[in-house]
Amino acid sequence: MSERVNRFLGGSPLGVIMRLILLSIVVGVILSWLSWSPADVIDWFVGLFDWLWYNIFGSLDRALDYFLLGAAIVIPIFIISRLLTMGRR
Repeated sequence: MSERVNRFLGGSPLGVIMRLILLSIVVGVILSWLSWSPADVIDWFVGLFDWLWYNIFGSLDRALDYFLLGAAIVIPIFIISRLLTMGRR
């Protein structure tokens, strides 16, 4: 079991905890230097998620509009061409 934990974490648990603490301090100093607060970071992630949601699903909404617009022309032409083909046989 201990070997699985070490493999999952990428090292011994104590070593990983120490690296994470050190990395957290370094990142915290950099973000503090940039005058970012935890709320700013959370707001950025929420804004990113909102932007992605709008762009992905907004595009699908426009794609549905384009599909319906094209289908209004393509489907009747397809049906007419099939009827004409059946009439020739």
